[in-house]
Amino acid sequence: MAFRIDTTRLLDLWRSIEQAGGRDRFIQQQLTERGFLVERKPTEGMSKAELERYKKSLKEEAAERRKLAREAWLAYRASHLVHLGEGVFWSDDHDFDRWDLRNPEERAAENELPKLEHPKALAEALGLSIAELRWYAFHREDATFLHYHAFTIPKRSGGLRSIWAPNRRLKQIQRWIHREVVERLPVHGAAHGFLAGRSIKSNAAVHAGATTIVKVDLKDFFPTVTYARVRGVFRKAGYREQVATLLALLCTEAPRRVLEIDGKTHYLALGPRCLPQGAPTSPGLTNTLCQRLDRRLVGLAKKYGWRYTRYADDLTFSLPATHQGPPRLGALLGGVAMIAAGEGFVVHPDKTRVSRAGGRQQVTGLVVNGEQGPRVARETKRQIRAALHNLARGKPLQEGETLSRIAGFIAYIQMSEPELGKRLRAQLAAL
Repeated sequence: MAFRIDTTRLLDLWRSIEQAGGRDRFIQQQLTERGFLVERKPTEGMSKAELERYKKSLKEEAAERRKLAREAWLAYRASHLVHLGEGVFWSDDHDFDRWDLRNPEERAAENELPKLEHPKALAEALGLSIAELRWYAFHREDATFLHYHAFTIPKRSGGLRSIWAPNRRLKQIQRWIHREVVERLPVHGAAHGFLAGRSIKSNAAVHAGATTIVKVDLKDFFPTVTYARVRGVFRKAGYREQVATLLALLCTEAPRRVLEIDGKTHYLALGPRCLPQGAPTSPGLTNTLCQRLDRRLVGLAKKYGWRYTRYADDLTFSLPATHQGPPRLGALLGGVAMIAAGEGFVVHPDKTRVSRAGGRQQVTGLVVNGEQGPRVARETKRQIRAALHNLARGKPLQEGETLSRIAGFIAYIQMSEPELGKRLRAQLAAL
């Protein structure tokens, strides 16, 4: 509360400074009103006592001037961002940047984005003071505090995946940005991940009945999307340089190494800021940023008679049964690698998979062979039935198995096979 009261006082002070016509005029006015401004006089002919009084008045004026200047600087910092950290260009001037769109406000209106013409408008929209906005956006190469909690989860293909989860307040900020800005940005029709009305099922359905399916993975997908690229997304969306910079900083963080130095924890930046895997804004930003990648890959796929979709960093190509002529698989894969590199991504060399109609074909975890449509693999359904059967007979769950995990798999099954999912859910509820 004290912080809020002090901030309010400083903001009121800055408004008074602006009304006075600037810092120097404000200080001069205050010195006059408070009786500290000394009329300059020649010292020749002054008595010793007069000279001492004159010097004392000048010192009192100088001390009051320094005090007022210090308060004016604090008031300026309370209403301006001033600096956002090492390597981040920032100017509080409202001069237009040459890289801004010609009429960015029109573009923002087309995308139905909130009107954010300057940092103060963004701070007010987020329910933050300027000082708090600076706190959440500030970049430090050597930080002793982070707005993220880092942990790892096992990858399906082996190894560990780093997750950077924002703290509660930053997550609220990112959710506002996601809801009010990112979700309203255009995405390509080939994208199926993290979008309303699209899912792993809609992604897999595109590739049903294929003679050949090719799956390609983009390496280090989120870390590849750097702060500069994210700022470009917001500028292209219709925001000017200042607001785009702040939005990009709020949505990114540098990969870091944790060190203990003299008993204190330090988080040292290992590279440029990028999209953290775990932030609510990251998937949506990649979707809009990958528009041109998706458009180019759709064109490449059509050229050789293939179909294409993308779910986050998973690219899927399929050759329909109606295709006539050679599959041109080598040309397709070469083109994918070239286009990905041109768009700032790298194809993972060890994660390209080719599956043909004679074996099981899976897309985003769902089987797509035959005419039945996308569905969960038989082994998974068999495991869930066995777990429910054992529970009904009073047997304990296997090691690592939990009721919530079983419920999650049932929801997964219900997405592709609603009737089966309902029956399994009813069985679980009965137990």
